[in-house]
Amino acid sequence: MVKYEAIANEIRHRITDGTYKVESLIPDQVSLSEEFKVSRMTIKKALDILALEGLIYRQRGSGTFVMKNSPLNEENAAVNEYDGLTKQMQGHKLESRIIKFTVEFPDEEIMQHLMIEKNMPVYNLVRLRIVDDKPYVLEHTYMPTDLTTGLTEDIIKGSIYKYIHDELKIKFSGAYRKIRADKSSKYDQEYLNCGVHDPILEVEQIVYLKDGRPFEYSRSRHRYDTRSYTFIDMNKKI
Repeated sequence: MVKYEAIANEIRHRITDGTYKVESLIPDQVSLSEEFKVSRMTIKKALDILALEGLIYRQRGSGTFVMKNSPLNEENAAVNEYDGLTKQMQGHKLESRIIKFTVEFPDEEIMQHLMIEKNMPVYNLVRLRIVDDKPYVLEHTYMPTDLTTGLTEDIIKGSIYKYIHDELKIKFSGAYRKIRADKSSKYDQEYLNCGVHDPILEVEQIVYLKDGRPFEYSRSRHRYDTRSYTFIDMNKKI
């Protein structure tokens, strides 16, 4: 990830978590270039990305402001966002119901996705995430136990990513994602209140560490009417 994309990600986080509030003035390019220790041109490229996403707008002579009605919201998320639902849903009531939490040896598919041997145990975790008292997403996640040490039910009921980042000091470098439509399963019908003929949006994801090792393989399943993803295509030469 190039520097201006990383800065855009950080400013985007500050907007979505309320650090930069709706319709407020964000720091100017000089202040941001001093904070991130980069040139003003790099800051301009980062802000151009956010402007294309509809997160900010500029007023000549006044500065740059946070957009009131952005196309990127909880229901319409950026396709490259993988910081976890807890961070995305700040300001909402979020609960996690544990459906399955076991340690087991991986099958061939999980071995391939996580690039591990058959004798490396993994966490097999299924959670129902509930937002504002409504079922939101059904998550099925595998993580190697040698990386995610000390995982407990209390942690799982909260934010796993917060524990990983704050306690284990693990940082991610990127993720592979495949998004597809699927028919609802019995699990979906039971936990997401889907009809037999309702379509499901499934996000298959592999998260990588900075050394390239896969850290997590997951499949997240949403009702067709609760989630969508956007992708902003921007000319890298700006």
